[in-house]
Amino acid sequence: MNALEQAQDILAAWVQAWHTPEDNRFDAQVAPADLISTVQALDDHGWGYLVAITGLDHGAEAGEMEVLYHFCRGAAVLTLRVAIARGQAAVPSVCAIIPYASVFERELAEMLGVEVYGTPDPSRLFLPDDWPEAVYPLRKDAELD
Repeated sequence: MNALEQAQDILAAWVQAWHTPEDNRFDAQVAPADLISTVQALDDHGWGYLVAITGLDHGAEAGEMEVLYHFCRGAAVLTLRVAIARGQAAVPSVCAIIPYASVFERELAEMLGVEVYGTPDPSRLFLPDDWPEAVYPLRKDAELD
């Protein structure tokens, strides 16, 4: 059994849909309520490591964003895709399981306006202290001067 087949077995209870965008890569659609369980299951089984958390804004018309949790194990890449409402963009922190995720969570909040509840350090990471509130530079509708 290869690494991605192992991931499928580990996460079968929580994944809503699987996609294979390219060889040696799986995307797994996970509900926000199941995020912590899926990350904990990967950690419990020693499946890879978190390499990044990224956000994807589908635009105001779509009313949706996604938070992507990218894990690697050797050459295998597993991405947990968590769809969230754009107007209520929030996900739980995974820092209790993966402490170094704090940097990724701070970037997600600062650049896309996704609230990461329970994160140990919500302070800004990149933007200056005088940056306007509720202006998120990576959102499609951001008005930047």
